[in-house]
Amino acid sequence: MTSLARLKFYATQPHACSYLPDEQATTLFLDPSQPMDVGIYAELSEIGFRRSGDHLYRPHCQRCSACIPARIPARDFQPSRQQKRILKRNGDLDISEVRPRFTEEYYGLYSRYIETRHADGDMYPPTRDQFNTFLVRDLPFCRFYEFRLESRLLAVAVTDVLSNGLSAVYTFYAPEEERRSLGRFAILWQIAEARRLGLDAVYLGYWIKSCRKMNYKTEYRPIELLVNQRWVNLT
Repeated sequence: MTSLARLKFYATQPHACSYLPDEQATTLFLDPSQPMDVGIYAELSEIGFRRSGDHLYRPHCQRCSACIPARIPARDFQPSRQQKRILKRNGDLDISEVRPRFTEEYYGLYSRYIETRHADGDMYPPTRDQFNTFLVRDLPFCRFYEFRLESRLLAVAVTDVLSNGLSAVYTFYAPEEERRSLGRFAILWQIAEARRLGLDAVYLGYWIKSCRKMNYKTEYRPIELLVNQRWVNLT
């Protein structure tokens, strides 16, 4: 284990919260000069940190604690009836692992996804620079998992492979394929992949009880939340 006490962290100035319109957010970042070490990353994930581009961060708000880190214990997960239907519905997809890179095919899918599903968010409008900075990072633990129907790209799950689990960084997918529930399927696949690799969990980022867009995270049971620096099962 690395001593996290020796690491430096910096906090941003308060800024508008992306999820709760009436709140101001502050973000805590690991010192950007610290090399992106997979061991440190794994340890920080245990206390609620996430990765965005080249940065490891977590919320550090003064007046609000609504953002709660969430993870799925892979070995204990049991799919619901609906989730079994999603798995069956997508059984015709081919899934392959590739290194992160920029292609027009990836960016075209990403831009369609953002424009259709997140036109009200802070990632709109999409740009190539944004896509590269956010997702296309040359890091040894980062993977792009492609989901294809024959040669057609339907989804990409950007995932970090850590010693303690898979961190689901971001998934973008064909918005017209609503029947497939590709976002949910990508999580189900990552749970199965974590189990296959002998890893403990899939880290889903933050859950906010009052945020409708995050409700899907609690569909996966059991799910653990980081509360008072302890991972506890959501009942």
